[in-house]
Amino acid sequence: MSQVKAFNEYRARMNEKLLAHDNKVLKRFFNLDTNAYEDGALNRKTKELMGLVASMVLRCDDCIRYHLGACYEQGVTRDELFEVFSIANLVGGSICIPHTRRALEYWEVLETQTR
Repeated sequence: MSQVKAFNEYRARMNEKLLAHDNKVLKRFFNLDTNAYEDGALNRKTKELMGLVASMVLRCDDCIRYHLGACYEQGVTRDELFEVFSIANLVGGSICIPHTRRALEYWEVLETQTR
């Protein structure tokens, strides 16, 4: 199973389990997250790029993978991705470098799956 497919299936399965518990706060949080990334004054692509920077600075590999997938779906180019990497490392410092390496590796997997 590919790295992307395994990540997406795990995320979907575990989100389903979390939401099945019917916790109002968790459901509202998930809904807020979904709605925050919809087109508004900023388009979804811009918001996903912002989410990727924040995820890299916060060093959350699952969040980075999620936003990389969403950015890929939104048509983010490799040049745009590297600008995100530069901003994330500028804001977050050198501790972001390992996450940048893994982010690029995951992006390359995304690229090979659609060729």
